[in-house]
Amino acid sequence: MGKTIWELDFYSRPIFDENQKKMWEVLICESPLDVTRSPDSLFRYAEYVDSAEVNSLRLRQALENAIAQAPAPPNKIRFFRRQMNNMILKACEDADIPAAPSRRTYVLDRWLEDRLANFYPQQPGYDPAAARAANVQFPASTVIPLPETVKGDKTDKWSFVSLEAAAFEDMSEWDIAFGEAFPVEMMDVAPDARIPGFIVYSPRAMPMAAWMSDLEMSFLQFEAGNLPKLRLETGASDSWSLANLTTPQTVAEGEGFEIAKAKANGIHFFAIQSNPASESFAGFWLMKSS
Repeated sequence: MGKTIWELDFYSRPIFDENQKKMWEVLICESPLDVTRSPDSLFRYAEYVDSAEVNSLRLRQALENAIAQAPAPPNKIRFFRRQMNNMILKACEDADIPAAPSRRTYVLDRWLEDRLANFYPQQPGYDPAAARAANVQFPASTVIPLPETVKGDKTDKWSFVSLEAAAFEDMSEWDIAFGEAFPVEMMDVAPDARIPGFIVYSPRAMPMAAWMSDLEMSFLQFEAGNLPKLRLETGASDSWSLANLTTPQTVAEGEGFEIAKAKANGIHFFAIQSNPASESFAGFWLMKSS
């Protein structure tokens, strides 16, 4: 049996009950984890919760209801809403399920967007003003260097690259030690679209990839300014300095990376190899930024 990860949201919706109280909802969906999963095969679960019952016990009950209907229980749960951190962690702990704040809730994000646009407006008690106020903002974080234990030495190299979206159809056959992916077509990208990426070549490729595999790998972001750099965003708000872009050429490559990301609906990848001649990857993560 393979690993199963769920993405979870527990929050108020733009729907009011007969007492003019906002309805709350538990949304759960399965993370695809690799390129072979059909979006239609991913488990999904939705349950409304009365505003007077918003607590960890009620959330745990909803989790148990979802598990009873799911093909397999989750090995881990991801959630993005910082203000619900304590309640979600408590409910998952009581249900004996590891949980982690994460911005790698790509399927859940798209599902929420669809429900806000198409589902909630059709429900009794819907309030469009409440829907407009539902945007989620992530706080800016301080960029920190990678730990010395995983950083390579001066022999490390890196490169901005790109692949056609169709190339990821065979990703399940690639030799990858650590990583995670999703079906590219799920993100509305054409097969001939160019997907930008960033590869690090390091003699410490395997320790670096192993360490990163314990993070909630979210997305890469070029940061301009006095000290241009490429950041690795993980968890709910962690930000790591992945590479300093110190020349006009590398700054231009970083800017081009962001342009290519936008053209690919935010999809990009991060890879780690021991050297450019290697036919295997110590790490490979397909990612998406908003």
